[in-house]
Amino acid sequence: MRLLSLLLLTSLVAFPQKLNVRKHTLANGMSVIIHEDHDIPNVALYLFFKVGSRNERPGITGLSHFFEHMMFNGARKYGPKQFDFFMENAGGNNNAYTSHDLTVYQDWFPRTALPLIFELEADRLRDLGFNPKIIESERGVVYSERRTAIDNNPPGALNEQMMAAAFTAHPYHWPVLGWPSDIEGWTMADLKQYWSMGYAPNNCILVVAGDVTESEILSLAKKHLEPIARRSVPPPLKTIEPAQVGERRVLLEKPAQLPMVLMAYHTVESKHPDNNVLTVLDSILTDGRSSRLYRRLVEQDQVALNVGAQAMQALDPGLWFVQVLPSAGIDPAKAEKAVYEELERLGKEPVTATELETAKNQILAKFYRDMKTIAGKANFIGNFEIYQGDAGKISEYPAIIQRVTATDIQRVAAKYLNARNRTVATLVPMKDESAQ
Repeated sequence: MRLLSLLLLTSLVAFPQKLNVRKHTLANGMSVIIHEDHDIPNVALYLFFKVGSRNERPGITGLSHFFEHMMFNGARKYGPKQFDFFMENAGGNNNAYTSHDLTVYQDWFPRTALPLIFELEADRLRDLGFNPKIIESERGVVYSERRTAIDNNPPGALNEQMMAAAFTAHPYHWPVLGWPSDIEGWTMADLKQYWSMGYAPNNCILVVAGDVTESEILSLAKKHLEPIARRSVPPPLKTIEPAQVGERRVLLEKPAQLPMVLMAYHTVESKHPDNNVLTVLDSILTDGRSSRLYRRLVEQDQVALNVGAQAMQALDPGLWFVQVLPSAGIDPAKAEKAVYEELERLGKEPVTATELETAKNQILAKFYRDMKTIAGKANFIGNFEIYQGDAGKISEYPAIIQRVTATDIQRVAAKYLNARNRTVATLVPMKDESAQ
């Protein structure tokens, strides 16, 4: 407790009261956000495309994730595999990820490579290649990734089934990796239409953090990115998930070493004030060995090997999850019962001042650690701009967390974490017949 408080105090001294970000909009509608940090001569350049599985439809699920791969497979000037080759030769590195709401590309490199990185990014954003052989090859790669992450991975399969049961109308129903038959059935017309819509420059937020100046980034952006024509963007999502009015249950029978239980409760979108309360609630329940669920399930009752909780980061109302790995020989229902008792207690009794302070310290200590790097800052800037509506709100985050009260925790737990609002997915280990 003292160590966390000291770490928090040290971070508060080092963290500026207001993060300096400069926002601009190019003539083609692309947003550009710049943060200058001259501590080291490196740069983090992130492109946040506001397209994810939420923007898909039955028949083309998985396309957002597919393009996360395709964007590294060649354009007009830089052909297949050359994006990585030229970036790495310049001392840089990259990664990418796809979620329900976003597709994000991350570049890290020395500032000397700035002109090259802008040229590489402009090439694939303007003139991505659609070579049929590469498309079929990458189709096989993403299908293989699905088999590894879901079909042959019991926790992944359990999560997929839980999401499909928890959401009956909203696109969060289908997996980011896509349904197998959709992956097999994408057509060239599907691909070109989806890329044109999702990767329109006016559907992108460019974030640059590091050893840069505002003027040089704007100059490079106007030279390389502004000439790319704006296009139609994904249409607004109109579907609203109906309120859940009774517990839903899913049983998944697959070869596995141990059972697993996922419990999900419908909550709010990330922008909603209650989401910050859920963040503190998460920490009280599962952050560290002193947390409530760890003490109860792992140490006291010894019904679980591990337990965790987390809220979705989501543009639309999402879910808050609890994941439990029951101990060998323990009926998963016993672990479930213990979780429900602790959630019910959370809604009936105020948490202690010590628990609340510990949780806030843990959350903010991690926040400050992440904000010490240019990569962490670039990630926070983009996510706050999209999910909170303003990157400038990063500076308000510590105060927002500090304002969460025991009454807030009790109210939120009682409002959302109840049986009528719950979906439960249980993994039932089966004997692997194929191994015989």
